[in-house]
Amino acid sequence: MTKRGQITIFMIIAVIIISVVALFFILRGGIIPGIGEGLEKNPNVFLQVCIEDKLREGIELISLQGGYVENPLHINFKFEDEKDSQKISYLCYNRNDFELCINQKPMLMIHLERELSNYVSEEVNNCFRNKLTSSLEKSRYDVNARYEGFELNLNEGEIAINIDAELILTKGGETIKQENFNLVFPSKFYDLALMVQEIINIEATTGEFNHFYFKDYPNFDISKYRTRDSSVIYTIRLLEGKEKFRFAVRGAVVPSGFGINL
Repeated sequence: MTKRGQITIFMIIAVIIISVVALFFILRGGIIPGIGEGLEKNPNVFLQVCIEDKLREGIELISLQGGYVENPLHINFKFEDEKDSQKISYLCYNRNDFELCINQKPMLMIHLERELSNYVSEEVNNCFRNKLTSSLEKSRYDVNARYEGFELNLNEGEIAINIDAELILTKGGETIKQENFNLVFPSKFYDLALMVQEIINIEATTGEFNHFYFKDYPNFDISKYRTRDSSVIYTIRLLEGKEKFRFAVRGAVVPSGFGINL
């Protein structure tokens, strides 16, 4: 019984070693795990993995720069505990003292969808038209691909990318046709953007989102930093998750000599 048990253990170890070695060569060959020979049945997974890094990169960049990749209306600022300075966009701004700030992006959600779409556009195109079709051709499929673009939507708890495309695959006399690829990425970007929109609206109508409002949003960590030029930099975080959104505001400024800023 002891020898039989030892043989069983050795067999299990051998299977594990073989699996690890096989996985190494799969990854080394650039094949995405879980796809392999069944790629034609699972192109959504391929596209999801292919696009995700660029999407996450875009979310982080746009979030830390006040909703923009590039924006002339920004403040260059570096926090002491961070390595680099950032171009933080003003989402509510008035250059005149005493006057309330003006909301720069009343349709913030639509703007963010457009910014993020532009950022990932080339990658989505490349993942479908080049990387996916190339992988299928390596699996000996005749590939007829049509790509018409994509739509990106920010939703509660997720980002959806719907690709308007078509694949017609032929192999061994059989043909497979697939259309419209729908991808979903977990993200709190939408939830943060809603909070940002709320703060901007309050800043533009009352002059300041102060500590009296904080208790109404217990799921958020909201911090404010006032700069030397009387701009205010907000950093918004959800208590669950690591994503954050940072933006700048300037309004209702009382110049030095007239008292304390409201």
